Amino acid sequence: MPRKPELRGRAARLARLFPAGRARAARTPFVLLVVLLLGGGLIGLLVLNSALSEGSFKLADLQKRTKNLTDEEQALQRDIDAYSSPDALQRRARELGMVPGGDPAFLGPDGTVKGVPGAAAPESAALTGPPAPESLALTPPPGLPATPARPGDPARAQDPAPRDGADPQLGTPRSAPTPTTPGR
Repeated sequence: MPRKPELRGRAARLARLFPAGRARAARTPFVLLVVLLLGGGLIGLLVLNSALSEGSFKLADLQKRTKNLTDEEQALQRDIDAYSSPDALQRRARELGMVPGGDPAFLGPDGTVKGVPGAAAPESAALTGPPAPESLALTPPPGLPATPARPGDPARAQDPAPRDGADPQLGTPRSAPTPTTPGR
């Protein structure tokens, strides 16, 4: 066996920094580490790809379901619009035996009647045309004056005093006026 020559000076100092024997690095753990990392990476990519494709299938199913539900909603909205059109409502009301109402009258907070009430048109008149003026005349119920009394009216002054909070014209208990808030 040949012997190594002895080093001197700078070479000797540098030679001391390296180990004396030729140490072989263990290659088996390094190779196993690289194989495990590559295998784990491939398996991870496979799982990720499977999850993404499953998500895309779910997304496609949900989009198809959303489209079907939107189409159904639009069809139902068309049906609602058809049933709530004025012609359809009038036809259905006639089928139920309803007739157009007369002119409305409104009660003021002080008990005054505003407007002249009209009677509902009979069914035959509702189908032929506007009601005759004679059919609109109303007779007031017994106990009520033919014309509404206004505050400060002498006819009202002759009425007996209200009993226990009762309205002298209607004979019913008065309710307190409901306060209203501006903007409502």
